[in-house]
Amino acid sequence: MSDHPVGVLEGAPTRDGAGVVFWQEDTGDETGRWLVQPFAGGDSVPFLEGLPVGWNEGLAQAEGVTLAGICTPDGVFEIYAIDTGATPRLIAAGKEWLSVAGVYAGGSDVAGLSADGTLAALQHAAHGDITHPALRIVDPRTGAVVAERGDGTSAVVATAWAPAGHRLAVVHEPDDRERTAIWDLATGEWRDLDLALPGDHAVLDWYPDGASVLVRFTLDGRAELCRVELATGAIHPVATPRGSIGDARVRPDGQVWFTQLDGEHRGRVMAGDGSEPIELAAAPIGRPFQDWRFVNDHGRQVHGWIVEPAGDGPHPVMVFVHGGPHWLYEDAYMPEVQAYVDAGFLVAMPNYRGSTGYGRAWRDALTGDPGFTDVDDVTAGLRDLLRRHDVDGDRAVIAGWSWGGYITLMELGRNPDLWRAGMAGVPVADYVGAYEQEAPALQAMDRALFGGTPDEKPDLYRRASPLTYAGDVRAPVLFVIGDNDSRCPLEQALVYVERVAAAGTTHEVYRYATGHGSLDIDEEIRQIRTILDFLRRHVPGVRAL
Repeated sequence: MSDHPVGVLEGAPTRDGAGVVFWQEDTGDETGRWLVQPFAGGDSVPFLEGLPVGWNEGLAQAEGVTLAGICTPDGVFEIYAIDTGATPRLIAAGKEWLSVAGVYAGGSDVAGLSADGTLAALQHAAHGDITHPALRIVDPRTGAVVAERGDGTSAVVATAWAPAGHRLAVVHEPDDRERTAIWDLATGEWRDLDLALPGDHAVLDWYPDGASVLVRFTLDGRAELCRVELATGAIHPVATPRGSIGDARVRPDGQVWFTQLDGEHRGRVMAGDGSEPIELAAAPIGRPFQDWRFVNDHGRQVHGWIVEPAGDGPHPVMVFVHGGPHWLYEDAYMPEVQAYVDAGFLVAMPNYRGSTGYGRAWRDALTGDPGFTDVDDVTAGLRDLLRRHDVDGDRAVIAGWSWGGYITLMELGRNPDLWRAGMAGVPVADYVGAYEQEAPALQAMDRALFGGTPDEKPDLYRRASPLTYAGDVRAPVLFVIGDNDSRCPLEQALVYVERVAAAGTTHEVYRYATGHGSLDIDEEIRQIRTILDFLRRHVPGVRAL
């Protein structure tokens, strides 16, 4: 068991099943190293000797070889291959983003290395656009490039190698939606799977015989699973409750296990026969997530979720904005949301333009216009909510974490008359300062989003920075900031705090010791208590819990 104060978020068993490998940060800034601890107990020791400390860019294991990606403090993305018992061998490096495939999609355990360990899948942004990653196949013994797909105009992402041979399941965007293909590296054949399924498609795993794949298809924040026979294209549904699916794998006996959750039920480990093979601790039943659709100023329909409190209202309303920005709210169990609902808020969660899950055009609409395209959709969502008889428009709160904290500050500055209070968790607040101080992968994302650096696009960064509008903020605002945050760094957030303080704006600052969010349950509870206490003092009628 790890007892490090920062906590642990990512781990995997060793190839022989004797231990667990996990990524351990030291301060919460997300830099760290891979450690291993025996399942039988004992001390944690370095898993891969000789690798630099840095940001995690994936880990994959296969017979006789391990692949690890690291971004160094100097901003160099490095990929190492490590043969059993040997020292790490650098096989790829560059200043543009580079990672072991699966670190952001699919899982490096199934996407990084072929089963025999002779081919490695890497994701990269050598073309300069991390939002449209390309796929490179290399020989881990030499680093030689075997094949390439993707030119930076759309994403090409590896999701799972076959259990034998050199077939690789890939997600790509031939049109607007994510579709899946099978790439046979032995022959060079690329085969798109033409599946009559709604939404986005992704292969999460292969069945043991290699004749079928496990596909997740997702539409409007809810997902289902099916088995697809590659020879015939036949689709066989896997029983999945209504909600979202975090991940899924096919076991050696062909049974599917997956993680499932929805607004009412905490995450569960489920099997395709409907059973729960691993029973987790019980959690309170939440209020259900209800589909919410409204039209923005461009006549486009925006989808999201509403969670209603008990009673007829009118209720205070919280627009709770997701981070990313390339992410989305799914039908999922979120204790924080349920706490706000228990306090009396009607909570609304819009998947604004820039969100994933609604097509490439929807996601890419934010490029070149951050802080306006997304904020305008959030504002349109509030206008829609104010038409409801059970919402009190005089008690509207804007809140969010990360990019959601950024949108919170942009809303408070650009639309100060709409909001009674705001909560900005780990926000981008001074965009120029954030770019200078953030981790290299975040800098790559900003260059793609803005079309360049602050030096190259000074007017756009100034227009998109909450700091530009800080003097117009009138609503009380709470800042929740991590001291060691490498995504939305402390220093740039404090510059914004000083600006609102100088303007006389009511504000409070809660700081905690780690980084971009806490992995410590007690600290998470302290933060929610702080937020609710702040809201009770500034929004009439908020209930004490």
